[in-house]
Amino acid sequence: MAAPTTSTAISTDNTVLRQEILGSRRFSSYFFAIIVSIGATGFLLAGISSYLKVNLLPFADPTQLLFIPQGIAMTFYGVAGILLALYLWLVILLNVGGGYNEFNRETGLIKIFRLGFWGKNRQIELTCKKEDVQAIRVDVKEGINPRRALYLRVKGRRNIPLTRVGQPIAITDLENQAAVLARFLEVPIEGL
Repeated sequence: MAAPTTSTAISTDNTVLRQEILGSRRFSSYFFAIIVSIGATGFLLAGISSYLKVNLLPFADPTQLLFIPQGIAMTFYGVAGILLALYLWLVILLNVGGGYNEFNRETGLIKIFRLGFWGKNRQIELTCKKEDVQAIRVDVKEGINPRRALYLRVKGRRNIPLTRVGQPIAITDLENQAAVLARFLEVPIEGL
């Protein structure tokens, strides 16, 4: 069973709706980072073993490989894999894509906050007024590459995505989130 993509919390006085958005710190990110790290380390050790003629792997004997061309190819794949693994671990460490959506009735402001990479755009924050919101748009596309997302349609701006990027969420969860948001913001739902 997949974990929910957002958690919704409404304060007791019903003035603030806050949705936490899961970024890159999810099971699949850790799984792929671990698999790539192990595989890349194996390739790199096999390439180094073929060059040094010293067995650095406990489960195989890469000293039987010729360094040119097999050993050098394995070294190249190992270095490329290590760089990919470092990138994956960096994305997890920075929690790229994580953040929250906050809808505040009391102040009339909507804040969309996401984390990115290092630099001046590390924290991406969009703020708009509640009265500028025209609708909650539901985007559902099925097929080989399915897409299920919620967007905030705001006057004078592009549609603002409210759901996380990655694995599509269940249609029932998407409909429930859209209904809660539309009821809270008192706007219609488009696209259903």
